[in-house]
Amino acid sequence: MSTKNKIINDPIYGFITVKDPLIYKLIDHPYFQRLRRISQLGLTYLVYPGAYHTRFHHAIGAMHLMGRAIYTLRQKGHDITPEEEQGVLVAILLHDIGHGPFSHALEHTLIPGVSHEALSLKIMEELNSEFDGLLTLAIDIFINNHPKAFLHQLISSQLDMDRLDYLRRDSFYTGVTEGSVNSERLLTMLNVCDDQLVVDSKGIYSVEKFLVARRLMYWQVYMHKTVLSAEFMLVNILKRAKFLTTQGVELPGTIALKHFLNADYSWSDFEGNPHVLQKFVLLDDFDVMSAIKDWSSHSDATLSDLSTRITHRRLLKIRLQETPFEEGLSQRMAEGIKEQYGFENGEEKYMLIIDKVKHHAYNSKKGHINLLYKDGRTSDISEAADQMTIKALSEPVERHFICFPRELKQLL
Repeated sequence: MSTKNKIINDPIYGFITVKDPLIYKLIDHPYFQRLRRISQLGLTYLVYPGAYHTRFHHAIGAMHLMGRAIYTLRQKGHDITPEEEQGVLVAILLHDIGHGPFSHALEHTLIPGVSHEALSLKIMEELNSEFDGLLTLAIDIFINNHPKAFLHQLISSQLDMDRLDYLRRDSFYTGVTEGSVNSERLLTMLNVCDDQLVVDSKGIYSVEKFLVARRLMYWQVYMHKTVLSAEFMLVNILKRAKFLTTQGVELPGTIALKHFLNADYSWSDFEGNPHVLQKFVLLDDFDVMSAIKDWSSHSDATLSDLSTRITHRRLLKIRLQETPFEEGLSQRMAEGIKEQYGFENGEEKYMLIIDKVKHHAYNSKKGHINLLYKDGRTSDISEAADQMTIKALSEPVERHFICFPRELKQLL
């Protein structure tokens, strides 16, 4: 099948041409098309109305950047075979294929303890079987089982194609310009030294800006306080639905969603039963949101209340602060909710959320961004860049938050 004219018009990068028949078939596969129905940023569109883009958009964009990175590295004399190019393109294309509904928002909720990375690998193995082993090299690169380590680092590292695309894409769709990164400049600065992905030293300020943009996007978008409230509410809705299901309460919902509400799957179930994976790949945002609309009128007051709050955007009020909340506050708040709403069976735990979030803009314990100098030396960005900037970006930032009904009479 000729694919020379298969072109995708992307709002970020313009026209993206898909030349490889295997890649086109993978994009056309139902497993990948499902990503059109998985939001990239969960419920962030409740804060930034433009943030309706999907995992499909992101995967295509990351694949495009990977192609640009391969071109740059070849121009600098690094050997990457056509087979390796196809493998790394397939690996980045499928790196998020294991995401469930609303991406990170519901991870570990419908299937506790099972990460989207593990599910992505499982789906890739399923596709490899379907495509007669053509994805074997891609899988080896994905799991870092290939002799050229830098190929894996292009997919997963402190400066990879995944991060380059989602920062630029999420900045574009949210309108948060502070998160925009010059991906083209960073791509042209990529290099390889001792089989490790590095950045030419003259790209130091672009790397600094990338790290600053990442910090800003986390606190302005990904961990925006209203987004936290909405997404933790979404988690509690699903928890309540699962609890009711275990009590024999019949809830409306799609076949796929009801299947996971009725079962407590673990990773061993995915390993031992192929039917579980087949059920999982039927799940997307539409299953969850259509159910929540129905649950808004359910007889269970807790499920109905939370579902209505999400559909009408009447979210739980949230307070965010740098230090832990005073001891005893959660108990007082829980008692207040219990008394005001007349709860008798512990339902107040669904209406009160106390948690914390933490973020590293640059975590050298999880890998390095190394600069390459003209004399062949390399050094970590933390040793070469503005010390104040990198020190600040290397420090974890932690925020404590509490969510509660804004109608609650006993406020903070």
